[in-house]
Amino acid sequence: MRKALILFHLSWLVMFQARPQARQPEDFGFRHLQTRFQKDTVDILVLSRQGEEKVKKPLFLFIQGSLPKPLILINENGKPYMVFPFNADILLEDYHLAIIGKPYVPLIRAASTLRRDMAYLDPQTGTFPQEYIQRDNLSYYAHRNKAAVKYLKRQDWVGDKVVVAGHSEGAAVAAKLAEVSKDVTHLIFSSTNPLGRMATTLSQIRQQDDSLGTAAEEQFRFWEELVRDHGNNEVKGEVTYKSIYSFSQPPMASLLKLSIPVLVAYGTEDTAAPFFDYLRLEVMREKKDNFTFTPYVGREHNFFGMGRNDEVNYDDFGWDMVAADWRAWLEKE
Repeated sequence: MRKALILFHLSWLVMFQARPQARQPEDFGFRHLQTRFQKDTVDILVLSRQGEEKVKKPLFLFIQGSLPKPLILINENGKPYMVFPFNADILLEDYHLAIIGKPYVPLIRAASTLRRDMAYLDPQTGTFPQEYIQRDNLSYYAHRNKAAVKYLKRQDWVGDKVVVAGHSEGAAVAAKLAEVSKDVTHLIFSSTNPLGRMATTLSQIRQQDDSLGTAAEEQFRFWEELVRDHGNNEVKGEVTYKSIYSFSQPPMASLLKLSIPVLVAYGTEDTAAPFFDYLRLEVMREKKDNFTFTPYVGREHNFFGMGRNDEVNYDDFGWDMVAADWRAWLEKE
């Protein structure tokens, strides 16, 4: 009987050890920190130069763009894709890099289990998690990230300088965060329309509309309806009216209130490029001297170059050049 029990325990132990263990952010070189905002857990990943995790350095917070994407995506070979869109080594010598996960979205997932655009779907419903959709708005992200920055500032290894950089939807969040948080000392505003999401949508519609402007007029009617009910947080598919309205508020209103150094980066082939030029005109008109503009000529929304027939050239990767320019700007400011 005793021998049988020993054999049972040994077989159970072998089965347990053979079972694949869930991978953690630490397996990929990140520290995983958590804080609370309202009743939600806020997941923060921090990347530091190896051996310098406790060295006091400035903080560089990168705010990701739209969609409920896990921060760490694993490819078919078990290796992670880039968490930051640029080579992190460009900034790691001088900064601790941080990024905050989307609410109610897992931190790590195999890319093969996600939608083609790398969005996470609730396995029970086959769509975005409802808790995520109802929090996917500008106010929630800005104030949640404010709480996260305050939490990070309490860590002994975080210095006085706090750089916030946002790309695409993340830039709108970054601008609002810089407005509401006194902890932010530098802002990098990258590739989102300074006049808001709806302005971009209308610009895209105009380029493909018929001779009567039918689609544009329909979009204006939708906007009128949305404005009347802009606080409605009822889930409609993958969005809410509250979300669409919040990201259609012009980030320019937040930007022009700032006195901290602001770097504005965008590709001239981005649909929103004329609106960035308009922001630059307004900054000049307001005689604000805390702005620097860096237009990347011939590059699109994600800083890829353009090839023949106005097609994106994905071999012409521009993010590392952009990050190096960010570092150079920060060294001067």
